[in-house]
Amino acid sequence: MFVDEAKIRVAAGGGGNGCMAFRREKFVPRGGPSGGDGGRGGDIIMEASERHNTLVHFRFNPEYKAQRGRHGEGSNCTGADGESIVLKVPVGTIVYDEATGEKIHDFSQPDERIIVARGGRGGRGNQHFATPTHQAPREHELGRPGEERVLRLELKLLADVGLVGFPNVGKSTLISRISAARPKIANYPFTTLQPNLGVVTIGEMPDEESYVVADIPGLIEGAHQGHGLGIQFLRHIERTRLLVHLVDVSDASGRPDPVHDFEVIMQELESFGAGLIDKPMVVVAAKLDVANAKKLAKLRNYCDRERLPLIEISAVTGAGIQKLKYSIGAIVRQMRQGSYEGPKGVSRSRAAKKAAAKTKPAKAVVTRKLTKPAGAKKKAKRSMKDVKLRAAKPKGKQGKARAARKPKKLSARQRAKATGRR
Repeated sequence: MFVDEAKIRVAAGGGGNGCMAFRREKFVPRGGPSGGDGGRGGDIIMEASERHNTLVHFRFNPEYKAQRGRHGEGSNCTGADGESIVLKVPVGTIVYDEATGEKIHDFSQPDERIIVARGGRGGRGNQHFATPTHQAPREHELGRPGEERVLRLELKLLADVGLVGFPNVGKSTLISRISAARPKIANYPFTTLQPNLGVVTIGEMPDEESYVVADIPGLIEGAHQGHGLGIQFLRHIERTRLLVHLVDVSDASGRPDPVHDFEVIMQELESFGAGLIDKPMVVVAAKLDVANAKKLAKLRNYCDRERLPLIEISAVTGAGIQKLKYSIGAIVRQMRQGSYEGPKGVSRSRAAKKAAAKTKPAKAVVTRKLTKPAGAKKKAKRSMKDVKLRAAKPKGKQGKARAARKPKKLSARQRAKATGRR
C-alpha cells in the first residue's frame, strides 16, 4: 500500500525529578546533602532510510511517546536517561509542523538524522543548593516536560525522469519495458492509482549507467480543479531532472487532436507550478504500431515548431525503445554534470507570445479619441461665452451706476409704438 501523506503526534520524554537526600553513615552523623539529579527524557528522532518507500507505517501508528528520565537517588546518584525513539522515513520525506506550517526538514539524503522533539532536562538534586550558610538544603527541582508537537509528513519521490500524459497512453507499459518495474497494466483509464518507480540501466560494465523513472497516474483537463485523480501526485515529479511526455497518436483514445492533448497537460503542469513546465522535456509519440498518419504528422510539425525532441515508439513491438532509453540517459547525464544546453519546456515560447501581445502599439484613432474627446469644441465655445458674460457683468456700485446711465437699446417694434403714441 502506497501512502505519501501522514500526520503523527510525537511526545518526547520528560526529565526525572531531582532527589532530596542527606548522607547518613555510622561515623558521619551530618554528612550534608546527597540528592542526585534526575535523568534526561528521551528524544524523538527521525532518520532517512533507503529501505522504506512509503509512509504507510505512520498511517496506522500515529502516536509516539519517548521514555521519561529516571528520578535522582541518594548518594549523589543521577537517574538514568530515557530511551529515545528513532522513526525511519523514506528518502524524500518533508516534515512540517502542523500548528505553524513551518518546514522542519527535507530528507534528501540517506541516513540523515534530526531531532523533532527534545526530551526534558532532569531536575537538580538538593546537593546543588548547599552554601556555606545553608548547609542542609531541602530544595530540589522537578524535571522539565518534553516537547510535544503534531507533525505532517509529505513524501516526494526522488527520481531522475517523470512520465506524464493522459490516462491510458502507455506510461505503465513503457516503464515495464525499460525497467524491471511491474505496475498494473490494463486497457482502461486510471489503471495506475499510485506512483511507480523503475530503475533503467543502459550500457555495459564497466561503463554501465542507470537512472530512476517515476510513473504517476494520468492527468486530464481540469485536474488542477480536482477532476480525475487531481494533481495530488505531481509533487512526486517536482525533483525530477527531465519530463517525458507521452502522447497517443492512435485512434484508441477517441481524442482527435494530439497537439491539443499536449497543450492540456502543459496547462495542468503550469497550473501546478513548482517549475515543472520549465524542465527539459522529451515528447514521445506512443502506440506507433497503430498510429494515425494525420495525427502523427501534426505532432511532428508542432514539435519542430516548438523545437522539442520527438521520439516515436511502440511498446508492443519494441520500436524506438532503445533510442528512447539512450536519449533519456544522455540528457540525464548532462543534467547531472551541469552541461545540458538543450530546450527546456515550452514556457519560453509562450512567454514570448504573451509579451508580444502585450507590447502591440495602440491604433492612432484610439489615441486621438482618448486625447481629444468628441465634445471638446463645444466645451471650449461655452467657456468663451461664459468669459464674455462675466466680463460684461458690472461689478460694484460704480459699475451699476454706469450701467443705469447707459440708454437701453429698443427694438424696431418698440420704437414704432413709441413714435405712434407721440
